This record gives sequence, C-alpha cells and structure tokens, in this order.
Amino acid sequence: MPDATTPPDSPEPLHVLSVVPDEPLPEPRQLSRGRRLLRLMSQYKAATTGVTFIVVLVLASLFAPLPYGAAETDSSSTLEGPSGDHWFGTDATGADIFSRTIDAARTDLALALAGTALSLVLGVLLGLAASTKGKGSERLVRGLDAFQAFPLLILALALVSLSGNKLYMVVVAIALINIPRYMRLLRSEILSLRESRFIEAATAMGASPLRITMRHILPNTWGVILVQTSLTIANAIVVIASLSFLGVGVNASTASWGSMVRDGSGNMSSGEWWITTFPGIFIILCVLSFNLLADAVGDRTSRSFR
Repeated sequence: MPDATTPPDSPEPLHVLSVVPDEPLPEPRQLSRGRRLLRLMSQYKAATTGVTFIVVLVLASLFAPLPYGAAETDSSSTLEGPSGDHWFGTDATGADIFSRTIDAARTDLALALAGTALSLVLGVLLGLAASTKGKGSERLVRGLDAFQAFPLLILALALVSLSGNKLYMVVVAIALINIPRYMRLLRSEILSLRESRFIEAATAMGASPLRITMRHILPNTWGVILVQTSLTIANAIVVIASLSFLGVGVNASTASWGSMVRDGSGNMSSGEWWITTFPGIFIILCVLSFNLLADAVGDRTSRSFR
C-alpha cells in the first residue's frame, strides 16, 4: 500500500530540444558610403566616365598650368598642325588651340551652370504656383504656352545682342529657354502626386498644404528635377556655343568653344581641320557626359520607386 505522503504518479516533463549554433549568426553588414559609391560607379560605367571627364576638365581649367596663355599669340607658328609643342595645333594668329580649349571650359561651363541654377530656382517656383487650384494657375499656364510660341533661341539671341553682349544676359537667355521646361515638368509631377494615397492620408490627418508640399511632394520630385538639371546643363552648353558661333555673348578676347569653331570654319577647306575639330569634340563630349549622367540618375530614381 503506498504511503499517503507519496505524491501520485505524474507524467514525465517534456524535454524540448533546442539547437544552439556553435557560433552566432553574423549580422548583415551595412555597406559604407565608399563601397556604395564604388558599386554605383561599376553599375553605371558610362555615366561614371562622363562625370570623370567633366571633373577633370573643370579642375584642369581652374588649376592646371597651361603650356601657353589663352591670349598668347606667335606669328612665327601660325596654322601649325598637332605636334609635340602644340598638342592641338595653332590657329591663324599662332595661339595654342589646346590652351584655348581648356581655358574656354572655364567660361562656358560657368555660364551653363549659372543659367541652369537660375532656371531651376525660377522654374520650381513657377511650377509650384502653376500646380495650385485657381484661375491664377490657369492664366500662368496659358501665358507659358504663349511664351513658348516664340523661337526661344532667336529670342535669346536678340536679348544678348541688344544688351551689348553682356555675360549676365547669356545667363538670362539660358534661363528663359529652360524655365518653361522645369515649370511644366514639376507641375505634371505635383498634379500626379496629389492623387496618391499618402497625400490623401496626410490631408486627412490635418497637415497644412505648405507642409504637404515641403515634406511629401517636393522630396518625391527631386529625381526628375535632377534629371532635368543634367539635361539643362547640356542644353545650355549648346546654347552658349551657338551664341558664340554667331558672334554674340562671350567677348572675342575670351576663349569660347563656339567662337573657336567659328574662327576655324573658314580654314576647313584649306586643310586646317584641327582649329574647329578639337573645340567641337569638347562640346560633344560635355553634352554627351551630362546626358549619360541624366540617364543614370533617371534609372536610379525609377528603381528606388519600384
């Protein structure tokens, strides 16, 4: 007979087997900024090549010691072809084409960046104004349509010519050509974003229109704005070269790619091809570099929104 103090039989406890790894699992490593940059550079090799070309060109025009002065002439070495002494040859006045081509980058790129910055600021402000509801925005859009009916390059040519070839008018001319593009692009992006659910949610939570614009709408438009900015710089380089080729904008004493192409165009028939060719190549390479950068930014932006 069992003892009264002995507890009744109870089921044996279940033993849960747990597998403990010998070593803790490694945490996923966060890539450093440098590695992320290297990954992007390897992913967009063409754009990286273009950006490298622009950076080297800017640094060379600002800091590199040129073999000859941009305004230096030598009557004993006129119309010489490319050689060890003159890498890109000389023009009809004996000026070194290589030195003038590198020096021209300082003027042309500075004007292109200044005109792009002005068109960016004014285009974004007008795009925000045109995206609001009301008769004012409709009048602004109609005024834009009427303004774009004029040939903008001819309008820019007239403005620069009437100003006496002032450099600031070249910047204004670039802005006038590109402001409508920024305005239309931003207006269409804002109108499409306002139909999104996260904007409706922010509105339902009582967010003010200014807060919605600054915190929710504008950050989602920077991708297309950056793409348009790269394209605008490329277009500005072409506009500056066109104005210089026509003899307006940059003074004749200042090196400019467009004026160099114009000065050498008369010598092409006699065989002095280098005077026009090398400045023209630099125009093409700069425009191509900024277009490749725009393609890379656009592709990266579209992937981030998927």
